[in-house]
Amino acid sequence: QVQLVESGGGSVQAGGSLRLSCTASGGTDSFYAMGWFRQAPGKEREPVGAIRWSGAYTFYADSVKGRFSVSRDNAKNTVYLQMNSLKPEDTAVYYCALKLTVGILGRQNEYSYWGQGTQVTVSS
Repeated sequence: QVQLVESGGGSVQAGGSLRLSCTASGGTDSFYAMGWFRQAPGKEREPVGAIRWSGAYTFYADSVKGRFSVSRDNAKNTVYLQMNSLKPEDTAVYYCALKLTVGILGRQNEYSYWGQGTQVTVSS
């Protein structure tokens, strides 16, 4: 059974940076992509960014383009989310997810496995 473990969340002031990590283990011999999603209080979960596990293709939501960056370390089965120029509206629980098959990176219902989530709080 695939397990995803996130780390790196916390509290930061507006304009600051955080880096989230997510490591996959158990039955991860091959998969298509890993992604990041977030859910703010009272809102639906939304895509943030994702990266294919081969090649250089990435996806970003418009709200984070130019501020957030997704990268990976294939040897460690780890995906990272570097978040710069954070804003209070970035406050949310951030989830990583693993996608097994070809499809749309930003479509969360195509992801099969999910982490437990990590809180990111940005104060003004």
